[in-house]
Amino acid sequence: MSVAKIIELSAESPKSFEDAIQDGISRASKTIHGIKSAWVKEQHVVVDNGKVALYRVDLKVTFVLD
Repeated sequence: MSVAKIIELSAESPKSFEDAIQDGISRASKTIHGIKSAWVKEQHVVVDNGKVALYRVDLKVTFVLD
């Protein structure tokens, strides 16, 4: 029997939403083992002088406990 836990995290990138997702999962996997899935809860952009400066995502990450 396995038990999973869900955490929320935010990640951002100046390139794209997809890059923010990849960066968030990559960083989380350095300290969290057994990541099975992630759900994009929300997406936001930071605007500076009428242009998108940052793409930000809020993720729910599911991983199996040791």
